[in-house]
Amino acid sequence: MDYVLQTEELSKHYKTTKALDRLTMHVEKGSIYGFVGRNGAGKTTLIRHICGLQTPTSGSFTLYGCPNTSREICRARRRIGAVVETPSIYLSMTAEENLRQQYQILGLPSYDGLGELLELVRLQHTGKKKARDFSLGMRQRLGIAVALAGDPDFLILDEPANGLDPQGIVEIRELILRLNRERQITVLISSHILDELGRLATHYGFIDNGRMIQEISAKELEASCRKRMRLTVSDTRPLTAALDKMGLEYTVWSDTAADVYGAASVTEMTLALHAAGCKVERIHEHDESLESYYMNLVGGGGDA
Repeated sequence: MDYVLQTEELSKHYKTTKALDRLTMHVEKGSIYGFVGRNGAGKTTLIRHICGLQTPTSGSFTLYGCPNTSREICRARRRIGAVVETPSIYLSMTAEENLRQQYQILGLPSYDGLGELLELVRLQHTGKKKARDFSLGMRQRLGIAVALAGDPDFLILDEPANGLDPQGIVEIRELILRLNRERQITVLISSHILDELGRLATHYGFIDNGRMIQEISAKELEASCRKRMRLTVSDTRPLTAALDKMGLEYTVWSDTAADVYGAASVTEMTLALHAAGCKVERIHEHDESLESYYMNLVGGGGDA
């Protein structure tokens, strides 16, 4: 597997706090990785380490296979674009002036591609309008444009939809999908808006109290969250025979428990099981969202 980012037992300790506690994660090349955790879970701390804004207490990480202790890590970081906490833009400048400033900071030889970048984030018609007069969504898109100025292939976004109205959220979503699909940019997104993240992510990492609780692909998560009925029966042997005859998909968990997937008719199923000599003791319908999956995973309340 080709990974853009890997961490191994990464820890960051303060006097009385463990911001990161032996965190191990894997961000696959070409993925959109949803980084999920409540406030204070360690998401921004991890991002600041990747970007070189903090150093770990212990553990390690690699970028494109380059260890964080290597002299070459600075070169690897040039392949990263990031918007950490708030967009790094000059409010007294126009969108084009902001990008020109970033080109100069990066030491780029010309302003080639600047117009294309403005068009990509749909700010090509803002003209002389100052960033202070932009909507929150426009500022966020400008921040992403600034992060893209060095032509990175790994983009890190810390709460990119935070505070945006529905239209702004859709615009950010469409931009992220374009960057990933058309430019093959790997994206790491820290987000509280789990419903929106579910429309984007190909992989997830669930963090709590600085620890990685679970990493899972979107396909695996969808299989876990899809609509199903958990049946507790007297014996799963006649159950499987009846379900096969009905053409239903199922998973057997034990001699007395199985999950049946899809929108099966409860009446038809119980009649078929009765005819097969299988006693149904309990039926529990289960249709889990990303949010409820996360809450069940970390076990309780709090902000995601």
